[in-house]
Amino acid sequence: MKNSAEKASSTPIQNNLGGQVYLKVQIDRDTPAAIPMEYAREVVVVPTKRLTPIPNMPPCVLGLLNQRSKIVWVVNLAQILELSPNQKYTQHYHIALVRVNNIPLGLLINQVKGAVRLDSRTIQSPTNKIASHLIPYVEGCVALETEILLILALKAIINSPVLHNNNY
Repeated sequence: MKNSAEKASSTPIQNNLGGQVYLKVQIDRDTPAAIPMEYAREVVVVPTKRLTPIPNMPPCVLGLLNQRSKIVWVVNLAQILELSPNQKYTQHYHIALVRVNNIPLGLLINQVKGAVRLDSRTIQSPTNKIASHLIPYVEGCVALETEILLILALKAIINSPVLHNNNY
């Protein structure tokens, strides 16, 4: 299978009544989430060997990815959020490339589910709806027909203490 890339903005958009557009992803087997499209750059599928591991880093840091002559740190989003880890023995990674405050980051995800437009009135507080350890990394959640969609707080994820721990 050749290296393939999908532009995040080229995925089909579900039309609700206005609202902001989000990239809908599956973090792990059980956790759907949404990334504000303003931060999403693209989603790439790359062979695991394309990542360069860096010694003495937290386990959630998978390594560096050279994407179009730009170096991007890639992290396992499920591990940062303390969810069930993504498959370790795979030949390809699905990586959502995001940029927050001019900081690029690659987020390992299970898959892209498309794009969704959410009305801000449907976004609820995550308190008492999700596990307490997720709350710092979630701006809100939306109850869909069959699932609760987490709206990720990318600024909090990029500033996660696990990524800035100097003990590694």
